[in-house]
Amino acid sequence: LAKHPEIKALMKPDYNLIWVVVLMVLAQLTAFYLVKDLDWKWVVFWAYVFGSCISHSMTLAIHEISHNSAFGNGKAMWNRWFGIFANLPLGLPYSISFKRYHMDHHRYLGGDGIDVDIPTNFEGWFFCTRFRKFIWIVLQPFFYAIRPLCINPKPITRLEIINLLAQLAFDVVIYYLWGVKSIFYMLAGSVLGLGLHPISGHFIAEHYMFLKGHETYSYYGPLNLLTFNVGYHNEHHDFPNIPGKSLPLVKKIAAEYYDNLPQYNSWIKVLYDFVMDDTISPYSRMKRQLKGEVKQD
Repeated sequence: LAKHPEIKALMKPDYNLIWVVVLMVLAQLTAFYLVKDLDWKWVVFWAYVFGSCISHSMTLAIHEISHNSAFGNGKAMWNRWFGIFANLPLGLPYSISFKRYHMDHHRYLGGDGIDVDIPTNFEGWFFCTRFRKFIWIVLQPFFYAIRPLCINPKPITRLEIINLLAQLAFDVVIYYLWGVKSIFYMLAGSVLGLGLHPISGHFIAEHYMFLKGHETYSYYGPLNLLTFNVGYHNEHHDFPNIPGKSLPLVKKIAAEYYDNLPQYNSWIKVLYDFVMDDTISPYSRMKRQLKGEVKQD
């Protein structure tokens, strides 16, 4: 910032995010209706080909909202309510809890017992062969759901209860209107989209140390169009209050800081290399013992 103070001008909400999220919710509602009478094979097909992409993209929209990118820091509660709305087509309550844990990830990156993005010791010990690492990738959404309860359980908040009740009500309405195939499409799309899916390469690409000494990596490929530029990950950790829409400008303005850092060209290759490289495992993360006072959401 001392060298490029113009970056401060990018620290403002991205109001286009609101309309994009609304359109994504409407797209999934349309899909719920269209799949209700299809054969099961086509329900599964569309859940993976279309639903999974929208669902994973929506989780990254929720990531943006967790940083108050939709309405700004001055309207933090508006962002929380909007996150609950964005959560609806995923089928499972996620938004409020994610926000609480994700802020810890930014404040205490790699903090042992705090940053639940780091796999547990069991994951590192058990998923150590190529086949087991492949299974670990398939099961990633389950580990992301269960891991916080093992590493850093937090008391349930009022907003999390509201998130849960709103999600249950939405799921019941969808089941009542369009039946079990629409519910299956919704839930399967969320699970498949966060598991063995090209976009899921970003989970591993972001912080697994394929190169020793480099714990955060960026990806500048076309899948950023579907993921709100989450691939600009070094830029995001440097400036978490800048919306994903503006992160390419950060890289352009401060190119001397980012252009020479190690980066990825393909999230699919990241998944392949993670499985096939015997030196890489869920243990391949930087873990820190935190000192001093720790403040969590």
